[in-house]
Amino acid sequence: MSVQLNETHNPALRSWVTSANDGNTDFPIQNLPFGVFRRAASNEQFRLGVAIGDQILDLSIALHAGVFADISNAALAHALTASNLNALMDLGNQTSSQVRLALSKALRENAAAQKQLVGTLVAQADAEYALPAQIGDYTDFYTSVHHATSVGKLFRPDNPLLPNYKWVPIGYHGRSSSIGISGQQFRRPIGQTMPPNATTPSFGPAKRLDYECEVGIFIGQGNALGEAIDIEHAEQHVFGMCLLNDWSARDVQAWEYQPLGPFLAKNFASTISPWVVTLEALAPYRKAWTRDAADPQPMPYLDSADLRNTGAFDIQLEVLLQTEKMRRDGLPAQRLSLSNFSHSYWTVSQMVTHHTVNGCNLRAGDFLGSGTQSGPAPEEAGSLLELTEGGKKPIALSNGEQRIFIEDGDSVILRGWAQKEGTPRIGFGEVEGRLLPARNLS
Repeated sequence: MSVQLNETHNPALRSWVTSANDGNTDFPIQNLPFGVFRRAASNEQFRLGVAIGDQILDLSIALHAGVFADISNAALAHALTASNLNALMDLGNQTSSQVRLALSKALRENAAAQKQLVGTLVAQADAEYALPAQIGDYTDFYTSVHHATSVGKLFRPDNPLLPNYKWVPIGYHGRSSSIGISGQQFRRPIGQTMPPNATTPSFGPAKRLDYECEVGIFIGQGNALGEAIDIEHAEQHVFGMCLLNDWSARDVQAWEYQPLGPFLAKNFASTISPWVVTLEALAPYRKAWTRDAADPQPMPYLDSADLRNTGAFDIQLEVLLQTEKMRRDGLPAQRLSLSNFSHSYWTVSQMVTHHTVNGCNLRAGDFLGSGTQSGPAPEEAGSLLELTEGGKKPIALSNGEQRIFIEDGDSVILRGWAQKEGTPRIGFGEVEGRLLPARNLS
């Protein structure tokens, strides 16, 4: 887990792609996140790309241009010409680091490769995206103690946290088939709910539709069945991270979640951002991870010196809402909250280690959700359930509208970035999803 900086992190690096040098882009040459794209409204095959400024470099074109000549082999050539990132993920982080270094050299100012590549770039505005990987399994965690406490207070005011929370990274196995890419539109889910003061449940469209601001973690190389991944090597099995909105039907959830946890309340849609930012790109933005001395300290298998020194990520997480009326009136999305991933009670490496401690085998392309990321202040809450105090305190929007939960036609946008003095902004882009009316039951 030891964090090492290399030449790709040099803040003085500039690219011949001029939009990568403006200081405001999420995708400077120090980032170079991976994704899957094609030209919008085309019949092209989806292919691998890397974001640079407001452009995309096709990795198959880079391969044929000789960008990877020093590291290329049959396995890498196959991975770079595939239609998803699974094969590249499976080659391990040493290989993806070599690919990232070769791309950095090819995209720097005065690079010899500029002449061959400059006319091949695709503007991000002219592209459409697919899921970065074929996601085999999806596990959603519950790593924000502030979120867990706030939600717990709504239902158990005297004992908001369950006894196991501070001992074990809690998670549940979600549904990978309904994970979609940014731009996902989905119908309001239908299911059973138990209305207040009722004695029997009702059936129909969910009324308390919510978002959850999360960080998504893509697994790289997996582990064999029966073999655990220890804490010191956990991040070697993480390819990178993205943004995740894990939509939730709170009224369905309240009725169904005991005794086995979330089911239909969460498997109807989850939306992720197109670009996967590598842990290597985030190395300058690591922070010490701490646990309050009054809390139980992690068991030895979930603890290490490196974890304590650099286990947290300083990533700002922003949530915005744009209603249908705001879109019609040409008004921009309004910020609802701003938090930071460094508040997380459990880290990326602890999630991976705990997931495999029983011998569970992870595979390239598997996906972990961090759980809703909320900070200690009320305005840092990562869901409407918290911001509205369980629906009791409506949010006043700048155009005069109010929201308790998500209404039909609303779009929720998540953004994330890491930035500090003397280093470039490393961003995740954004993820947007829109709620449509429920299907007709008549």
